[in-house]
Amino acid sequence: MTAHLTADVCVIGAGAGGAVVAAELAEGGADVILLEQGPRHDPGAFTAHPPEMLARLYRDGGQTVTLGAPPILLPLGRGIGGTTLVNSGTCFRTPPRVLARWERELGLETMTPAQLEPAFARVEEALSIAPVTPALAGRNAEVARRGAAALGWSHGWLRRNARGCVGSGVCAFGCPSGAKQDVGSVYVPRAQAAGARVLTGADVRRIVARAGRVRGVEVRISGAPGADSGAADADRGATGALRGLPARAREVFVAADTVVLAAGTIHTPGLLRRSRLAGRSGQLGRNLSLHPATAAFALMDEEVNMAHGVPQSLYVDEFADEGIVFEGVAGPPAYAAASLPLTGRRHAEAMADYKRLAQFGLMVSDSSRGRVHVVAGRPVVRYDLVAADVAKVRAGLARLEQLFLAAGAREVYLPLPPGTRPHQAKARDLKLMAFHPLGTARAHRDPAQGVVDQDLRHHEVEGLHVADGSVVPSALGVNPQLTIMALATRLAYALLDRPIPTEETATACRS
Repeated sequence: MTAHLTADVCVIGAGAGGAVVAAELAEGGADVILLEQGPRHDPGAFTAHPPEMLARLYRDGGQTVTLGAPPILLPLGRGIGGTTLVNSGTCFRTPPRVLARWERELGLETMTPAQLEPAFARVEEALSIAPVTPALAGRNAEVARRGAAALGWSHGWLRRNARGCVGSGVCAFGCPSGAKQDVGSVYVPRAQAAGARVLTGADVRRIVARAGRVRGVEVRISGAPGADSGAADADRGATGALRGLPARAREVFVAADTVVLAAGTIHTPGLLRRSRLAGRSGQLGRNLSLHPATAAFALMDEEVNMAHGVPQSLYVDEFADEGIVFEGVAGPPAYAAASLPLTGRRHAEAMADYKRLAQFGLMVSDSSRGRVHVVAGRPVVRYDLVAADVAKVRAGLARLEQLFLAAGAREVYLPLPPGTRPHQAKARDLKLMAFHPLGTARAHRDPAQGVVDQDLRHHEVEGLHVADGSVVPSALGVNPQLTIMALATRLAYALLDRPIPTEETATACRS
């Protein structure tokens, strides 16, 4: 038997986009139901042990991999907070040059720096976004800073969403101190305090639309590892039932005239296809960019203790115009042992010197484009690195080696086969990861070229909106979470039909 719930807005996904939309709408007076397939994770149970936390916090244990040349590891968070729970907290605004290109090439005239300013400012205030301090950055960042300074390369301290950070060094495995201001710990509690209902373990079967208009969402409550009850979490009362939902309900229909889809870049295309809402453009699932990334280690003379401090605290943007950005990366011994590009005796010797190891990473703004297919009900990602992006990775690795040597490294360990120099590397030689999938339901003014319009409305279904990384139409060259949150904020206030509050309006209201 199917249970029925009714809401003004049903939001699918509690990550960077969905959590923000749910909170802003609920605080604006809308009746909101927020659905999340994964569990609510208890920060008190974060152990800082990478293998254990990978299994608990990541989809498929962090082992999502693209098919193509080369295969690329694509870790995805799962649960309340989504990937914001396991990212490094880095927050960049969308570069103006990227917004200008979107306006020029895609007709996205409402996504200018000036028009997005109130949304960026509101998110930055909500998440306590501020630069890392040198003292908190740690010795690993100081090694990279020293190298960049010696070479005269542009660099600076990264801005992050953290408050009271103690430099635990395990941002990617759940913040044990609770300092990281992920959307699950900031926006979801705000949504619930304003009356939003939140269901975890909510497997959305399809979005229902009739006569060109969204009508609601079909859900199966499947139970999720780590969820408080297996069916729903903090909205359950003493009887064990969600407000309006029988305690034992497993099939649910949420009736809502507005649905905001925020299942993430990899999973949003499949849900739209399953709902027969792909649209006629043929663009759904295409245009996937990833920001392919890799990292190198160096053996220093001094003690570094890379796990002490903020792992991603420094950036080097000297070559940003070439599509190459360097950012910090680091972790505890278990992480380093799995990442160090050495084998056998050399690996053992380097790990014996763990305290003197430093690490720094690079990512490229890719021109390669992949595609998300659905096979047996699961997303499968096809992505091949084009020659231009292979060249960027080669150049990045050569400069990363240069950076470490300028900082005084005794040895540099590049993620390449033995004896291979950066300029010799082929696509199959590269060991890459990616953390920023974007573009699979891209925004475009022309319905024939995109899935949603510049205001994130589905081109063909009234009442259906998308608010996750899938709408971001191209690689940004910087970490995308702030862009996604700002677009979600803008969408929420468009649905409320009111302007985004600014400091000026807040001051006026207080007076």
